[in-house]
Amino acid sequence: MRCKNGVFYFLYKIKLLYIFLFFSLLLKKTYDLKTILSIDCGTQSLRALIFSLKGDLLAVQRVKYEPYVSLNPGWAEQDAEVYWEALITACRSLKRESPEYFGAITGIGVTTMRDSMVNVDREGKPLRPIMVWLDQRKAKPVYKPGIGMKLLIWFIGMRDSIKKAQRDGKCNWIRQKQPEIWKKTHKFLQVSGYLNYMLTGDFKDSVASQIGHVPFDYKRLKWGNPKNLLTFSAKLYPVEKDKLAELVNPGEILGHITKSASTDSGLPENLPVIACGSDKGCETLGMGVLTNSIASLSFGTTATIQTTSKRYLEPIPFMPAYPAVFSGFFNPEVEIFRGFWMISWFKNEFAHKEIEEAKERGIQEEEVLNELLCQSPPGSMGLMVQPYWSPGLSQPAAKGAIIGFGDVHKKPHIYRAVIEGLVYALKEGKEKIEKVSKTKIHRLAVSGGASQSDEICQIAADIFNLPVIRGRTAETSGLGAAVLTAFGTGNYKTVEEAVGEMVQIKDEFYPNLNHVKVYAQLYKKVYKKMYRKLEPFYHAIRDITGYPE
Repeated sequence: MRCKNGVFYFLYKIKLLYIFLFFSLLLKKTYDLKTILSIDCGTQSLRALIFSLKGDLLAVQRVKYEPYVSLNPGWAEQDAEVYWEALITACRSLKRESPEYFGAITGIGVTTMRDSMVNVDREGKPLRPIMVWLDQRKAKPVYKPGIGMKLLIWFIGMRDSIKKAQRDGKCNWIRQKQPEIWKKTHKFLQVSGYLNYMLTGDFKDSVASQIGHVPFDYKRLKWGNPKNLLTFSAKLYPVEKDKLAELVNPGEILGHITKSASTDSGLPENLPVIACGSDKGCETLGMGVLTNSIASLSFGTTATIQTTSKRYLEPIPFMPAYPAVFSGFFNPEVEIFRGFWMISWFKNEFAHKEIEEAKERGIQEEEVLNELLCQSPPGSMGLMVQPYWSPGLSQPAAKGAIIGFGDVHKKPHIYRAVIEGLVYALKEGKEKIEKVSKTKIHRLAVSGGASQSDEICQIAADIFNLPVIRGRTAETSGLGAAVLTAFGTGNYKTVEEAVGEMVQIKDEFYPNLNHVKVYAQLYKKVYKKMYRKLEPFYHAIRDITGYPE
């Protein structure tokens, strides 16, 4: 009996030991848990995202809002407070619904849309609504070059482009139309700079966020000097230097959460805020694009192709390479303004039946549109789209074009031709980047809303004749900000190490050689010649109708 009791006592002690070890491991796991918070502020929503140090998306809260208010045709404005209130709401929701992950946050990084500026007073209060990047109002030109510079500008064929650039400058419009607002303006900030101020109380922003109509010297990665003969940005956008944010390199600490911001958002006081960069730049990093041999394709409202380069390169002459979120590097880029916005255009104009069908089936509208892509062959039976729905700086008179119509063409052909036209335009951008970088691009990484379509990714692989990779998360911009924040908070020694641990590939699409042959001929024999052939007609249309202005 004694022996039996001894055995029971021994087993009881073993059981206690196992329980102790289990809870010890559980506590250790909880204690060791570290997370990163990314704030991704876009045109239509703000997302607060919690990532692990392995790049796993652990929790997300999305706050939607109207993209803009339009008081007059072509205007697009938004109250800056909308973004701050969305940040507060998203963070409080994360704290309430994911307390374990929220409590383990070691740092926060902010990435936002580009070229949307906030005028604030000395207390950081907005003085007027933001003119977001979609705003189309025009200012009067402000730069008056001397006779020598006039001749140079005319000789290089940049007269119209320089005129358009300064007319698009929102700072110029405010100075001319609302001088009292400009006089009261203490700082003229990107949306990222405004949110960083609300979090930290400091008027600081990342070098890699200064993209748009601002006096930034892209080659030297600092605010431009108007006395420098070739720093056009400082002449086209003459913002006083004391109205600009203090710049911090991406990956560095730009401040800490204040007591006031902590009270509003629920974030811990003194939590470090890391300088990140623009949404496109963070997407590029979030796909692991660290060299010229791989390109990032952003299938978003503005479609872009970017690489990361140690050298400053201009794929389009006089169009700057933007500052990369990889400090000291550049993102040579070609963009198609209102690129995959054309999907929204197609839905609004042609796809009412498909939208209703999606509602009835309880699926996303894009899923029904993807089925349209399968109903048309590669090449869309000869229907070709040039996707210049909005003119660009290097093509100020450009308009969109659809050619090759016949009675065989139906809705699926039009939709596929739109997608193919966008990818042709991005392929043309790839060739321009390769030409200036003298480096072949061997692989493509896709991100942005349309990248979630397998059909669109396959079309890209076929047109480029290159493998296309897609990441584990669709929140690529937020992941890029998380990579920088993980590095900036000391969780990784280098950005490369952080990318290696946090960026994971989920899918890969390979070219279909039969489709490649069709696309290669259409691209070379038709698409590449379209703009040159149609450009005189675009100028005539503008001269006759006044559109585009």
